[in-house]
Amino acid sequence: MKQLLALTLISLSVLSCVSSKKYKLALAESDALRQSLTNCRQDLGSCQNTKDELGRTSDARIKELNQGLSSRNEKIKGLEEQIDFLKKNNNNLLERLSDLSVVSKAGAESIKKSLEAMNEKDRYIKDLTQAVSRKDSINLALVMNLKKSLGDLPSEDVNIEVRKGVVYVSLSDQMLFKSGSATINEKAAVTIEKIAKIINDQKDIDILIEGHTDNVPINTDCLADNWDLSTKRATTIARLLQRKYNVDPARITAGGRSEYLPKTSNDTEQGRRINRRTELIILPRLDQFFELASPAGQ
Repeated sequence: MKQLLALTLISLSVLSCVSSKKYKLALAESDALRQSLTNCRQDLGSCQNTKDELGRTSDARIKELNQGLSSRNEKIKGLEEQIDFLKKNNNNLLERLSDLSVVSKAGAESIKKSLEAMNEKDRYIKDLTQAVSRKDSINLALVMNLKKSLGDLPSEDVNIEVRKGVVYVSLSDQMLFKSGSATINEKAAVTIEKIAKIINDQKDIDILIEGHTDNVPINTDCLADNWDLSTKRATTIARLLQRKYNVDPARITAGGRSEYLPKTSNDTEQGRRINRRTELIILPRLDQFFELASPAGQ
């Protein structure tokens, strides 16, 4: 009996231990499930908030897109209206162009003639510029050759310079002539010969010979006055160039300027000596420039 009781107590004790463990395990599992449920509810709430936020954002974006679409539709409508206007305007212009076709042909012909005239003037200006450039080159060569040929003469007897694009050779009267006379000195012939050679080598130039005096009246029965003296001295040089040195007389012009074109004042002896001179003015052939001065068609 005692043994049975002991076994019973032992069995109850074991059962009691087993039930206590299961309870604790179940309780722990229940707490875990409860916590999981709480977490799920929190996640559900967060998801719901995110959904609501996304819904609001989507609505705003959709509204914005709809407004943009409406604006673009208005622009498209405006562009279509502009296209219609341009089409109508283009048709009107085509009709006017058709009406003006005859006038346009006449205008085109007028423009063509104007362009041809402009081109002709351009060619004229180009030719004239080349002629002036060529004249300047000739002048430079003349000056160099003259100074080389006459460089041994005193500067008070010979002066070579370019004035306004023209070469001037000024020879003093004391080198060329006797006082108050139009008879040339023998030593002057050498100088004239050198000048004549340069003139003959350059075929496209002409020579203007000018006699100049001071303001002292001439006192001789052979000459009337300073006009007579200056002119006879110029023609003496002209005849010498023609007859002795074979310069074409068609290239020579001679004249007297008397006392009325002095280089300096006649108040001093030195001034009067400078003014008594004969100038050989070397000119480009004028016919070349006359041709250029009258372009074709004018």
